[in-house]
Amino acid sequence: MPSYEELRELLDPASTVLLTVECQQGVVGPESALPELAKEARASGVLARIAQLVAGAHASGVQVIHAIAERRPDGRGANHNARLFRAAERLPVQQLSGTTAVRVAAPIEVADEDLVVRRLHGLSPIAGTDVDPLLRNLGCRTLIVTGVSANVAIPNAVFDAVNRGYTAVVPGDAIAGVPSDYTPAMVRNTLALVATITTTDELLACFKRPRTVTRA
Repeated sequence: MPSYEELRELLDPASTVLLTVECQQGVVGPESALPELAKEARASGVLARIAQLVAGAHASGVQVIHAIAERRPDGRGANHNARLFRAAERLPVQQLSGTTAVRVAAPIEVADEDLVVRRLHGLSPIAGTDVDPLLRNLGCRTLIVTGVSANVAIPNAVFDAVNRGYTAVVPGDAIAGVPSDYTPAMVRNTLALVATITTTDELLACFKRPRTVTRA
């Protein structure tokens, strides 16, 4: 774990962005297509902590981006080249564009200044989406990654962020996957090799510092 001063140095609000990954009703909401994952995200407090981080980011001037996974009703442009994609096509709840399933889930609040990036393909919220060019235009140097799942999208996001030159910060208690004991093992053995691992409380403490934020 980094010291408070080390973490504070990384988290200049002018060059920090908070990314929420697939925190949408059809994934982590009560009517989830993935009830086991939704239960873990809620029962563990992960979703509530993400909401705290988003609120803290809003208060401190840190930009928030919500990455949403969805598909067209006709499936055009969607991937079919992995078992995960084929299984998703058979789920009773579909992440269809324009439906409640692809709205950011409560208790996370979306502010007017937040950016919402929607993707129709792939496993990563960054690769092949608008997230990377938006981060560059925002002057981002540090990307905080939160959300689900620790099994697939979160490691994809962290690796893609690092490969593109961003410093990745992961609050280990603000990501969820299944089974519950998989997430801490994955953080310890994989993400800790490439990202700065911290906690929600430590990030919130850094967010509370006064700082004038100037963005292009």
